[in-house]
Amino acid sequence: QVQLAESGGGLVQAGGSLRLSCAASGRSLSMYVMGWFRQAPGMEREIVARISRSGSSLFYADSVKGRFTISRDNAKNTVYLQMNSLKPEDTAVYYCAATSSSGYYSTPGAYDYWGQGTQVTVSS
Repeated sequence: QVQLAESGGGLVQAGGSLRLSCAASGRSLSMYVMGWFRQAPGMEREIVARISRSGSSLFYADSVKGRFTISRDNAKNTVYLQMNSLKPEDTAVYYCAATSSSGYYSTPGAYDYWGQGTQVTVSS
């Protein structure tokens, strides 16, 4: 079983940047496809970005394409989400998640392990 812990959230003005980190413990992160999700109040949890085990395959939601970058450092057991040009509509709790599935999935139900989430607030 792997434990995930996000950090790096906070309050930032529109146009600013934040870098989220997701540190894993218990198992090697290289075993998992990793995803970043977010959930705004009253909204369903949605995928933001996904990265394959090796880091060679990436996926981004259309809403963040060109602004966010997902990466991973398996040696440090950490996944990152660099968020640039932030907008007020990016405000949400951001979660990292891990799946041992062989495919690449965008739905929360496909992910086995979740962090506790970190709040990102973008002011206008």
